[in-house]
Amino acid sequence: MTTSRIKIFFDGGCRPNPGPIEAAVVVRGHVHWFDLGHGNNQDAEWLALIEAVKLSQALGLENVELIGDAMEVIDHANRAMRDGAGQQGHAAAFAALVKDRPPARIRWIKRQQNLAGIALASRHPR
Repeated sequence: MTTSRIKIFFDGGCRPNPGPIEAAVVVRGHVHWFDLGHGNNQDAEWLALIEAVKLSQALGLENVELIGDAMEVIDHANRAMRDGAGQQGHAAAFAALVKDRPPARIRWIKRQQNLAGIALASRHPR
């Protein structure tokens, strides 16, 4: 019997850019919020992904699918997971986290489909 994947949505951002970083991770419909220091939008996306991994591991979840809307981060994360060694910065931190417990998949979706991005945007109505 095949178990279905648990979808974990993640998104990070900062206002202004650079500025304070915040991230949202959505697991089974519940939003988890993170304030992650100071940086730029690229840092925010990486840190959101890293928090999604940490949260999934803390919850003991298996067969997770990490879903985000930052294509460059998704591509680099997949490469880091595949290649591992030689990564630097956020990619190295990510690779170290998933070395023994890799997610089943990391994939990109459009911003308007990302539940974490929607939650993050709701904190800052225009």
